[in-house]
Amino acid sequence: MTISTRGAAKAPAVLVLEDGRAFRGRAYGAVGETFGEAVFSTGMTGYQETLTDPSYHRQVVVMTAPHVGNTGVNDEDPESKRIWVAGYVVRDPARVPSNWRSQRSLDEELEHQGVVGISGIDTRALTRHLRERGAMRVGIFSGDAIADEATLLARVKEAPEMVGADLSAEVATKETYVVPAIGTKKFTVAAIDLGIKGMTPHRMAERGIEVHVLPATATLEEVYAVEPDGVFFSNGPGDPATADHPVSVMQGVLERKTPLFGICFGNQILGRALGFGTYKLKYGHRGINQPVQDRTTGKVEVTAHNHGFAVDAPLDKVSDTKFGRAEVSHVCLNDQVVEGLQLLDQPAFSVQYHPEAAAGPHDAAYLFDRFVSLMEGQRA
Repeated sequence: MTISTRGAAKAPAVLVLEDGRAFRGRAYGAVGETFGEAVFSTGMTGYQETLTDPSYHRQVVVMTAPHVGNTGVNDEDPESKRIWVAGYVVRDPARVPSNWRSQRSLDEELEHQGVVGISGIDTRALTRHLRERGAMRVGIFSGDAIADEATLLARVKEAPEMVGADLSAEVATKETYVVPAIGTKKFTVAAIDLGIKGMTPHRMAERGIEVHVLPATATLEEVYAVEPDGVFFSNGPGDPATADHPVSVMQGVLERKTPLFGICFGNQILGRALGFGTYKLKYGHRGINQPVQDRTTGKVEVTAHNHGFAVDAPLDKVSDTKFGRAEVSHVCLNDQVVEGLQLLDQPAFSVQYHPEAAAGPHDAAYLFDRFVSLMEGQRA
């Protein structure tokens, strides 16, 4: 990525997809060039949480909502210490942010952090194209980075693909840190950071859990050195087929029958640990309005998603694994994609979506309570 941070509001820009389709607009944020996987997010709000979600590492996010930036940016809502998206695509950026919590505009924040974006393009047409053709590599070029489209297309095709990408260690913490319990401490949880969002340990802390957040490279011995009552595997970017180390650690946790909870990437890790495969979705699920059914209760939840891969597990039967019987606990009502797994013979479960709800609805907050119940049961 090369960046010039001035003149973003006036510079011409072009977005080039790897299949050759191009969209021309104006620079938004930093001026320069960037590459990544083009994906779209259907959320109408919560763009600040989206931008700072480490799961979006190396992805260029297309916002389907036409008007973006209305509420500006503040210092309280980020889910990590930086913006992780590789690029940002909007149709109609707000000219003036209007919110009592706003401290600066979105385009100023993108410019400050060197995030190359584009505005003024038909994001509806781009989204329909990605739905039909699938997520693909893309480049955004603005200012002096613009050249003839054949040259730009060749550069896009040189960029790495998401399949086979091992990215979790690039976004995870390098050192263990502790999020203390709020109020009386009831449990200790070891959380493997594969790209964790800040709200996730906070949701556990609200329930009296002291959370030790460990690097993605943490060993099984390091996990149990904190004497956990439960182990958590977080969300994160990349292809789960590359995550051999987290899978090995999770299998060690399952062998000890410690209560286990995983979300998003953690769900895919559980799938692999149980012997299921994973595969890349055509265009993925991203946004805060995805319908999921909890098959254990029949309840339908509106949930927040960010995943381009899924677990290949049978929907309508109980599977025998080396760790006992397993079943699909949650399913997406749009396309029947596996959205959750649970073991029937020991305390372990996972979901593919984001129950911490940052941003998003709170329908799935009960999953943290379910994790607490598992630890209570184990202690009893």
